[in-house]
Amino acid sequence: MRARTRERLEECERTAADAAQRAARAEATVDRLREALEELPLAVVVVDESGDEVARNHRASAFVGERPVDVLVADAVRKAIAAAAVGGREERAVELQGPPVRALRVVAERLPGGGIVAVVEDESERRRLDAVRRDFVANVSHELRTPVGALSLLAETMAVEDDATVLKRLAARVSAEAERAAALVADLLDLSRIEAEGDAEAGGAPRERVTVVDVVDAAVERTQAVAERSGITFAVNADPAVSVAGDREQLLSAVANLLHNAVSYSDEGTTVSIDVAVQGAMVDIAVRDHGIGIPAKDLERIFERFYRVDRARDRRTGGTGLGLSIVRHVATNHGGEVLVESREGEGSTFTLRLPMAGNG
Repeated sequence: MRARTRERLEECERTAADAAQRAARAEATVDRLREALEELPLAVVVVDESGDEVARNHRASAFVGERPVDVLVADAVRKAIAAAAVGGREERAVELQGPPVRALRVVAERLPGGGIVAVVEDESERRRLDAVRRDFVANVSHELRTPVGALSLLAETMAVEDDATVLKRLAARVSAEAERAAALVADLLDLSRIEAEGDAEAGGAPRERVTVVDVVDAAVERTQAVAERSGITFAVNADPAVSVAGDREQLLSAVANLLHNAVSYSDEGTTVSIDVAVQGAMVDIAVRDHGIGIPAKDLERIFERFYRVDRARDRRTGGTGLGLSIVRHVATNHGGEVLVESREGEGSTFTLRLPMAGNG
């Protein structure tokens, strides 16, 4: 009898130990699920079969309060859960006027084991990027339509023209329009490459020691032909020992675009100056022209893609409207910035500010 009792006690102890282990594993699993729920980039609310809340992560807790935005989101979640309890799934959109303007999507779905999970996703950034892409495609289509249409018309005219003088003039126009289309495609490829390199790694472009005066000299050489057509000269003031940490091709593209922009908006026979100065741990590459200047209302927009202060003048000089956007992206990729000072009728100064190369 005693032996049998002892066996039963031992069996009970083993059963209790197994139950304790299962409970511990279950508790650990619940903890991991809670941690996972907290790490989700979404607001999540879970209710049971009775509609009572059983879980809410910190992102969803941010919508608990008396602010108008909290009330709107909480109401959308409540209505979505109620609809999902009947139909199995419900989706609702919430537009918040802000500022800032935000677009949220609430999705509630019935769980197979009972209860409902509601998810709130912020779609604001995705919508903004979609709008940027649509505008970019529309702008590219518009910008290409001009030279392509001109080439088509010129080709038709040349096909029926016999006068050699007229044909020569038309051929020059064809060459100019072809150069404009080629410049636009080149800038688009340049901008795409620079953006991709900026997205590829946190620091942006690969880092190497780049001598600033070498980049400036190469940019001057690249822009010299355009400047000579308007009788514009370059004056460079740079210490040959100054260097920055960055990608040479990107930096050359940025400085060349600043020079081309300066030439495009300068009066004939003037001088564009390029001054390189060390400011603490940064290097300033300042490009100054003596041209028409920039109206104050345009200063905040000049770095936008395809934005032009003087559209007619920019077209005459072969501008694509992408140059300053490229400069801004290069500056961002290198942990720097681009600054502008301008007065109408007096000219503009664009400063590309970059981190100076270390001693290593």
